Amino acid sequence: MLTKQQAAAAVRDAKAELGITWRQLADTVGRPVAWTTAALLGQHPMGEQEARAAASLLDLEPEVEASLREQPYRGALGHQVPTDPTVYRLHEVLEVYGPTIKELIHEEFGDGIMSAINFRLDVRRESDPQGDRVVLTLNGKFLPYQW
Repeated sequence: MLTKQQAAAAVRDAKAELGITWRQLADTVGRPVAWTTAALLGQHPMGEQEARAAASLLDLEPEVEASLREQPYRGALGHQVPTDPTVYRLHEVLEVYGPTIKELIHEEFGDGIMSAINFRLDVRRESDPQGDRVVLTLNGKFLPYQW
C-alpha cells in the first residue's frame, strides 16, 4: 500500500503531465475544489466512487486509488514549522492573528471553537489596483464547550 504522501506525489505528477486542473478534478469527483484538493493531497479519505473517478481521470494505478480511500493522518505535513513560503505565511497569519480570532469568536459566540471537521474553505482572487489579492474564507461550525 502506498502512503498518502506517495499517492499525493503520484496525483501531482499525473496532474502536471496531463494538464488537468484541481477544478477539473473536483468536477469529476463531484465535490468542492478545496475538499477535493485536500483529499488528493492526503488530508481526507475519498469514497470509492470519488477515488475511482479521480484515478480514472488521472490514469493512476490501483494502488494510488486504494491509498486515496485510506483514512489520513490529518495535518501531517512533515515539518514542525512549515518551510513552503505559502504554507509558512498561513502559519504566520495564525501566529499573528490566532489570538485575535480566538478572542473575537469567544466574544461573538461564547466559549467554544470553530470546527475543522464541519468546515468549508474557499479561495478566490480579488482584483485590486495595487495588485490582486487572495481571499480565503474559512467557514467552520461553532462548537460550544460543554462542561
